[in-house]
Order: sequence, then C-alpha cells, then structure tokens
Amino acid sequence: MPTYDYRCEANGRVVEVSHRMSEKLATWGELCERASLDCGDTPADTPVQRLATGGNLIGSNNLGSGFDPAPACGAGGCGTGMCGLD
Repeated sequence: MPTYDYRCEANGRVVEVSHRMSEKLATWGELCERASLDCGDTPADTPVQRLATGGNLIGSNNLGSGFDPAPACGAGGCGTGMCGLD
C-alpha cells in the first residue's frame, strides 16, 4: 500500500500514513486515527492537505527484488554520451 504525507496548517505537523490510492483523508482526526496518534490540542475537524511528496510505493532504496538498478549518469556515465560524463 502506498504512503502519503499530510500536513496540518493549524499545528504545522506533517504525518506519513499508508492507505489505498482511492482514499483521501480530509481532517486531522481522520489522519490521527489512521496514524494511531492522539489529536492533542488540535481539533479533530481541522482540515489537512495531502502533500505532493506522498504516494511513494517503491523507492530506489527499497526495490525489494534484489535487482540493482543501472547506475545514474553521475556514477560513471550513462553509456549514451548525452550526459557528458562518459
């Protein structure tokens, strides 16, 4: 399941949670419930916004298949000659 970052403007906190792509959390209370957090002093009905950085499913450090990706241009050239590092 992908992870998403949500920000609460009222308290300045960013919280990462995992949920289905079709879901969207709208309030601090929903976010806290999903993350097993106490709402604290922030009212449960306070709106939250999903950040563009969320939605991570697979990153370069957790491919999970044992497959090493091809090196980036900065790691010895890309082999195309287009990056100028070959």
